[in-house]
Amino acid sequence: MSIYAIGDIQGCLEPLQCLLKKIQFNSDKDRLWIAGDLINRGPDSLGVMRLLYAMHDNISMVLGNHDLHFLAVALGHRKAGKSDTLAELMQARDCEDFMHWLLTGKLLHHDPQLGYTMVHAGIPPQWDLQQAINLAREVEQVLQSEHLASYLATMYGNVPNIWNDALTGEARWRVITNYFTRMRFCTAEGELELETKTEAAEAPPGFLPWFAHDNRKTKNNKIIFGHWAALNGQAETTNVYALDTACVWGGSLTAMRLDDEKMFSCECS
Repeated sequence: MSIYAIGDIQGCLEPLQCLLKKIQFNSDKDRLWIAGDLINRGPDSLGVMRLLYAMHDNISMVLGNHDLHFLAVALGHRKAGKSDTLAELMQARDCEDFMHWLLTGKLLHHDPQLGYTMVHAGIPPQWDLQQAINLAREVEQVLQSEHLASYLATMYGNVPNIWNDALTGEARWRVITNYFTRMRFCTAEGELELETKTEAAEAPPGFLPWFAHDNRKTKNNKIIFGHWAALNGQAETTNVYALDTACVWGGSLTAMRLDDEKMFSCECS
């Protein structure tokens, strides 16, 4: 059995099919880890969801910002954006099945035996791994609760922009979600800067990439993430594996085999 972690697919079906063929994925014995943003912006979100859902028993996934956005739009808590490519997916006869599957998704996937943790965007420097796991579980429970509508209706926004243990309710859920699904740059204390989407070297004054802080509490944990296309898969930090290689922007779709950290990729047109 092999386990492969794949970066942001974002509705790019042909590169996904190419990548599965290249790694000779066998759904009878292999597993996929998907680092979020399964859908949106690419040309065939419906095709991607149908392919992945057919083997969902072999998949561990975390939710990305585009996946949460789809749920908010599909359930009537947000209007579709101009760049969205979700219409065909939302009109499909099996859309409800996909929504139920995504609602079982995680914000953080951790395998203590393998020693890897997967998130979509990152883990802020002030949280250790156990705190991150606990806070991810809080929001995952909300996705399965009577608070779902309230959560989806209020998850957008850049404030609070820093963690505080005293936060409650929607504000608490929002900042947890922003760390796990939107973060790129932050301070050592975890103050978020959510507007800049540049390369790591072009951090705004006073901020660094979340993984670049010397005092980061997860420095000894192996963390897989996506989300940051401008990195093009290069975090250049020990124990940090960036898998978003900008497929939807004409880059490539990348998978890493966890056994030996070998990378595989397929170009995206």
